[in-house]
Amino acid sequence: MRTWRFSLILLGVALVIFFGARLLQNDYLFFAGYVVLQFIVLATAWNMLGGYCGYVNFGSAAFFAVGAYSTVAMNKLPAFVKSSLPEGLADFILAIAPHSLPALVILGGVVSGLVGLGTGYLTLRLRGVFFSIATLALAVVLQTLIVNWDFVGGSRGAYVIRPATVSLMNISYIEYLFLIMLVLVVIVLTAARAIERSRLGYGFATIRDDEQAAEACGVPTLRLKLVATTLSGAFMGMAGAPFPYYIGYLEPHSAFGLAYAVNAIAMPMIGGTTSWVGPLVGAVLLGTLQQVASVTISSAVSLLIVGLLLVFFVIVAPNGIIGLWHKYFLNKSLDIRERKRKVESVL
Repeated sequence: MRTWRFSLILLGVALVIFFGARLLQNDYLFFAGYVVLQFIVLATAWNMLGGYCGYVNFGSAAFFAVGAYSTVAMNKLPAFVKSSLPEGLADFILAIAPHSLPALVILGGVVSGLVGLGTGYLTLRLRGVFFSIATLALAVVLQTLIVNWDFVGGSRGAYVIRPATVSLMNISYIEYLFLIMLVLVVIVLTAARAIERSRLGYGFATIRDDEQAAEACGVPTLRLKLVATTLSGAFMGMAGAPFPYYIGYLEPHSAFGLAYAVNAIAMPMIGGTTSWVGPLVGAVLLGTLQQVASVTISSAVSLLIVGLLLVFFVIVAPNGIIGLWHKYFLNKSLDIRERKRKVESVL
């Protein structure tokens, strides 16, 4: 299937989900659904580096937080500019500064993508556990910078007041956030599938399978890894950009929360890391379970569920749910076809 057809199908499914949720007239569906969609974007973005290239990134929360704090910075900018700069210059800066949420999402992606590029340039000469520790150190460094940056609230945090409704679309703002995240899911899944089936994806696969052999064959491994870190960081930042409007109050602990780093890794691992479908399946499964557990039991059990499922799948199904599907269903269907073909050849 061509990429544009796949994208149109995803867009159609997204519209069905959105209008179906509106028909149910339950705001909680949008609040919970937003979180699940956010995890789909995070898991798919993490998989572009961790799954396709085999480089495990423990710094997912850092890229997510960079996107979130880009939005906070843009919300703080008008008051700062008006009080610190001449009127003409202040008006010019405010005129070119992004204000709409889609523009803030793009800005968050650009900033996080640049951070990903810089991180990759500094750390991608490391391999294995050393690279993972370096990305974790990056998250700690960025969190320390945010804690000490008063412009975005520092350790006190910052309030971001969201409007009650979006007048042009005649929907509530939480529905608008849900719609934005749906569109972002369509974009990131389309990009992941296109990468997987392109020369870029084949290059990523050679790095994952045997990086030294790929280098010996002339594959530009460093360049490909830089592309992967940039794309992965950009999409994580785009997922984080609407978060301040969703939560209303952003502080370093919530932005750099352990849940984002753990879920971004666990969801592709549980779903399967070698295909774009795996992160989608893992994020829908885990995200839904966490939201149900938060309502019925307690939000404190969310990471416990993730940990138990991750241990279970690492032991029982190292290749995730998609690996199990290929092993027990696709292989069986291929065996049945082969036997049928042999019988027909004999007859």
